[in-house]
Amino acid sequence: MQKHAIPLILSTIFVAMSLWAGISPNDRAVWYAETTPLFIVFLALVFTYKKFKFSNTAYILMSVWLLLHTIGAKYTFAAVPFEWGNEFLTPIFGEERNHFDRLAHFSIGFYAFAMSEWLLRKHKCTFGTALWFGLFFMMSVAGAYEIIEWLYAVIKGGNAGIEFLGSQGDIWDAQKDMLCDTLGAIFSLILYIFIRPDKQIR
Repeated sequence: MQKHAIPLILSTIFVAMSLWAGISPNDRAVWYAETTPLFIVFLALVFTYKKFKFSNTAYILMSVWLLLHTIGAKYTFAAVPFEWGNEFLTPIFGEERNHFDRLAHFSIGFYAFAMSEWLLRKHKCTFGTALWFGLFFMMSVAGAYEIIEWLYAVIKGGNAGIEFLGSQGDIWDAQKDMLCDTLGAIFSLILYIFIRPDKQIR
């Protein structure tokens, strides 16, 4: 039971936060759109747990996006109470807006860690190839997700479409989001090089 403690605790936190986020969200249509990918990823991790258990570090990193995105689904990303973070990030990005979505996009990149771990523990490729694949995989996911956001905004229209897109008037929002995804992936892969769960778990 002890070796399953971290995934169990993280799962419990996510379920509890999902229930909280589902109670009177700021925009129900946005909540449905934002939580759908969360539940898909979470259930995929649950149902594949017996066949392949990632390292605790990987689960912690993957949970960051699940939790941050759940908060974004509750408030919509433009309306998340994030004043302290905005004070820190506004000088970096040079724009007055809610930067919570940038933080969430950065955390998406953490899944590069899990991808590289899976490849190496399954002996699918060499160490260097696993790192490059993890990076390019997340860059592809980032690009695909921006296209999905755009399509949803066009099809849905109205306030729900605008809030799901989350551009907040920035014409370069998609490019900046993809940059954050990529930087998050690079950060997690550097972390992977030092931790090397594929050598610790047999």
